[in-house]
Amino acid sequence: MADYYEILEIDRNASKDDIKSAFRKMARKYHPDINKEPGAEEKFKEIGKAYETLMDDEKRALYDRYGEDGLKNAGYSTNGPFDFGFGNLNDIFESFFGGAFGGFGQANPNAPQRGSDLRLDLKIDFKEAVFGVEKEITIDHLETCEKCHGTGAKEGSQPQTCPQCGGSGRVQQVHQTILGTMSQVTTCPHCGGKGTIIKDFCPDCKGHGKVQREKKLKVKIPKGVDAGSRIRVASEGDAGSNGGPNGDLYVVLYVKRDKYFNRDGFNVATELNISLPQAVLGDEVEIETLDGTQKIQIPAGCEHDRYITLKGCGVPILGSPNMRGDHYVVIKLKTPKKLSDEERKLYERLFEISQGKNPKQEAQSILSKVKSALKN
Repeated sequence: MADYYEILEIDRNASKDDIKSAFRKMARKYHPDINKEPGAEEKFKEIGKAYETLMDDEKRALYDRYGEDGLKNAGYSTNGPFDFGFGNLNDIFESFFGGAFGGFGQANPNAPQRGSDLRLDLKIDFKEAVFGVEKEITIDHLETCEKCHGTGAKEGSQPQTCPQCGGSGRVQQVHQTILGTMSQVTTCPHCGGKGTIIKDFCPDCKGHGKVQREKKLKVKIPKGVDAGSRIRVASEGDAGSNGGPNGDLYVVLYVKRDKYFNRDGFNVATELNISLPQAVLGDEVEIETLDGTQKIQIPAGCEHDRYITLKGCGVPILGSPNMRGDHYVVIKLKTPKKLSDEERKLYERLFEISQGKNPKQEAQSILSKVKSALKN
């Protein structure tokens, strides 16, 4: 399995600036439009995949702990950002860094453009996060207009190449200054940078080529997710332009707190109140676990805040659902606030014994009576 850090030639503790710098350098070196050597295209895909993962804090944390399998089990794609093909290098750097790079020319306004990613916040129950669930959701996103097939032009017509910019979306303006002749490339005012003009608009999309639609989807939430986890639903974002791919939908999870279980990573903890006789003599009690009720043994001489560990009874580990965390039962010693006359006499007698005035055998007998009295 590929090592994303080795691909970008960076340390595992590299900062985001380090990652971005490494990507710039290596993407320029291996882009297929520039590097015609065998294997350059595959190398470029690996570079993009590594960059996309390591620049996202949540993806990077999953990858560092569980590798690519962890990303897949969390619903993320491991195909990388360039599966849809390669535009010119300027298009790619513009999508990553928000601007052109290195003077490779202006982007083609008619080139395929990827649609926008969307976000949906989804609240789920505690046990749904623990054991996974399939949820039906409703989203609003932009879809390619079926009537005009995304052209924006009325049926039977087509967008025309802008006569002012010749389809480039930009025009060059020449100015005379005291320093001489200066040229400047600006957005074409006639077509607004699109490179085409539409004379007759599609009546459905009003020339946009896209329409807003409501859609129902089923989202599979894997075992072990937690608050803030993101589920990627590929190609369910807004539609692309000029034949470009759709964006993705990211479902961000919010998990309701449970009144009984406290979660810490993949472990859970619960509190168990016991009486003094139970702590001294030990007892078998029934508790609630993630898998239902279970009997546990309280050892004799159990102290306040002691942990009893139930191995493998915690939350399934994201990326490795057959493995689970642990369940910690925290013992809380409950001191009675009110005592009956019989209980008080027994405790007083027990106190005398603890001062060495009577044999230990009698103390055990009294504790058993106290335990029986408390139960009744």
